Amino acid sequence: MENAEPEKSKETVRKRADAIKAFRCKNLVAVIEDPVDIKNIGTVIRNANALGVEKVYIVDPRKALPDDWQEMRERKSLSKTSVSAVKWTFVKRFNNTDECLDHLEKQGFVSVVTSPHVKGKKNVFLHEGDYTTHTKLAVWFGNEKRGITESAVDRSEMCVAVPMFGMIESLNLGTSSGIVLYEVTKQRREYQSKYRRSRNKGKRSEPLPTVMHRGDQDR
Repeated sequence: MENAEPEKSKETVRKRADAIKAFRCKNLVAVIEDPVDIKNIGTVIRNANALGVEKVYIVDPRKALPDDWQEMRERKSLSKTSVSAVKWTFVKRFNNTDECLDHLEKQGFVSVVTSPHVKGKKNVFLHEGDYTTHTKLAVWFGNEKRGITESAVDRSEMCVAVPMFGMIESLNLGTSSGIVLYEVTKQRREYQSKYRRSRNKGKRSEPLPTVMHRGDQDR
């Protein structure tokens, strides 16, 4: 059974928010395309929050979720499955894949999708990809049964696959999102610790830390 986060005082929450600010991966969005299981949605939001992803977008053609983030934060099923992470991670829903892609591209985001090998596309294993090339990056995760759609693949820069070494060659949405986002955030945190992304671009005179020491976490 998973342990819920203990109730924290306002002062502790404020200190924690200040402490993690420098470690968040700016301009990084995790996109879940047409998820069915509320537990999976909650798990992805939890993974995104824990690993420092800035936002989560959900393509929700069934309209199972409210449009308003505040209403989402108050949805008990989502708050429970995400262990309250939905309260601390901005979540935006879209009616369909093209609507989400249009929004991302208008904002200057480049998309990569998690998918097995697709003929005619750039295909990489997770550890082979460079996720620091683009300032704004969206990482897509597909439906639990059907995977990612052709529309998302067509408008993505590359397909990313997690190497498999067992008889079972698949991972559930919660597990795959955790593995993929860990690698992506690790690379981007290392990059932004050395280089500035906005305004005063260039190498930092003093690298920022990439790991929070336990004494700094206020847990």
